Amino acid sequence: MKAVILAGGLGTRLRPFTEIIPKPLLPIGEKAVMEIQIENLKRYGFDEIFLATNYKSKYIENFFGDGSKYGINLHISKEDIPLGTAGPVTLLKDYLKEPFLVMNGDILTLMDFRKFYDFAINVESSLVIGIKEILTPFRFGQIFTDGDYVTGIEEKPDFKSNILAGIYIFKPDIFKFIPEGISFGMDKLILKMLESNAKIAKYDIKEYWLDIGKIDDYEKAQNIYNEHFKNSI
Repeated sequence: MKAVILAGGLGTRLRPFTEIIPKPLLPIGEKAVMEIQIENLKRYGFDEIFLATNYKSKYIENFFGDGSKYGINLHISKEDIPLGTAGPVTLLKDYLKEPFLVMNGDILTLMDFRKFYDFAINVESSLVIGIKEILTPFRFGQIFTDGDYVTGIEEKPDFKSNILAGIYIFKPDIFKFIPEGISFGMDKLILKMLESNAKIAKYDIKEYWLDIGKIDDYEKAQNIYNEHFKNSI
């Protein structure tokens, strides 16, 4: 099975760390972020992985080599211009003739990638998006009044929302929706497919999931490494 890891971002929200090291190579515990991803993908049967790079591409290429030390076939794809979160797969079009997984290079998760893949190949859709339910605490209680006096207070429940988890299954006919040679994000892809009445399926991620997008997320990843990842790979 094949997977593409999107590793071309500048990591601006993680500066100053990413001024020297590209975000996918930031250390989490004893390993780099992308190293954890690759080992997890290998665990679930993905044996050919493409790294879609841009910023500090040579660092990533030198770090991973050909993937043999992980027991996989690894290929580096480099953008000449930034292509967004969906556009980079167009550079790999000739190699992706079967359903393939796509994931952001800053995601840590314990999801079963094989179950996700098996679900996707049996559903009628060119795109299956992984979604994660997020709880956002409501910070304030609502006060009820009558004139100058308080009559009650209601503590608001957490807000629940389903977000794009940065993990997808693409099927080869999805390329007809992705223009080549320009920056094209996942949000634009989804909107374009919806406008074309193309079916998009969703998959609920129940397992642990973390997006390492900001400094506090990176600090959280350091804290949870031993609990969730050290012995799971």
